Amino acid sequence: MTDHATAPHPAVPSSPSSPSSRYTDGPRLLADIGGTNARFALETAPGQAGLIDVLPCANYPTLADALRAYLGSPKVVAAGVAGLRHAALAIANPITGDMVRMTNHHWEFSIAALRLECGFETLEVVNDFTALARALPHLADGQKQQIGGGAARAHTPLGLVGAGTGLGVSGLIPAGDSWTALLSEGGHVTFSPANETEVAILQYAWRQYEHVSAERLLSGDGIELIYRALAQHAGQAAQELDAPEISRRALAGECALCDRAIEAFCGMLGTVAGNLAITLGAQGGIYIGGGIVPRLGERFARSCFRTRFEQKGRFVNYLAQVPTFVITADYPAFLGVSAVLSEKLGR
Repeated sequence: MTDHATAPHPAVPSSPSSPSSRYTDGPRLLADIGGTNARFALETAPGQAGLIDVLPCANYPTLADALRAYLGSPKVVAAGVAGLRHAALAIANPITGDMVRMTNHHWEFSIAALRLECGFETLEVVNDFTALARALPHLADGQKQQIGGGAARAHTPLGLVGAGTGLGVSGLIPAGDSWTALLSEGGHVTFSPANETEVAILQYAWRQYEHVSAERLLSGDGIELIYRALAQHAGQAAQELDAPEISRRALAGECALCDRAIEAFCGMLGTVAGNLAITLGAQGGIYIGGGIVPRLGERFARSCFRTRFEQKGRFVNYLAQVPTFVITADYPAFLGVSAVLSEKLGR
């Protein structure tokens, strides 16, 4: 499937729109479905999304149940929203046909059946990182933080990578006055170590997994795996810590091993981002999304990420000119699914 960006949208959520600018066919449902959380919003006019809610996926047997819970929530009911006609969902999964089976969660559904069950006239379903890629041209300066040097070149590809429950990868390719978003599952490429410590981490992971992908290490579960591998490599006893606690202890300066795990994570992400920049020729920049990196804040900015991003031998000078940005916007995928739905309805 090929996606093209539409005219820029302002950030979401934003101030209420004027009655004259509201959609004549009613609000549109926007959703961003990850392996951990499902985020929902109603867009009443171009760029005007509100009534945002975040529901834990584990609390609902099916996506349809989560949709009904959102639409039946007190604030949505109080807004008098009924009979929604159009919806667009971004989901953390490849979209290759009508049936969707999530990689990092148990939900599965037929797009056609879900549309009928929810009574939508239009239901667009796209990969979450395809939607996030579509949002990149619409990000304001205050919605991204540059890490390191480099300057974006106009009319050149953009790359996108983001770690959360899994590892998402996508990109935008210039296409005339618009863009084509890539449908990529690049997070599942084979992990490639860049130093002896990462070789030891990979060897540790091989004892558990036949195939160690980049996602296996660059994700929430991956941070926990890195931590345990580094503990064994150092001859230390690993505690039973989840990824948020490892990050918290690292940021608080409470645990040297946790900090080493976060540093290793940042370095590995730098290598993957540099690989993507070279693969796409992404001289417009590489964007970092997902739920993990934005929470690291300045720890990520002073990590080895940017050094590892540029560490490509003869291509060091090439990559030094490519900027890297952390996406700091709230709910940026809504911008992308809004663009996808507007284009569908415009046709």
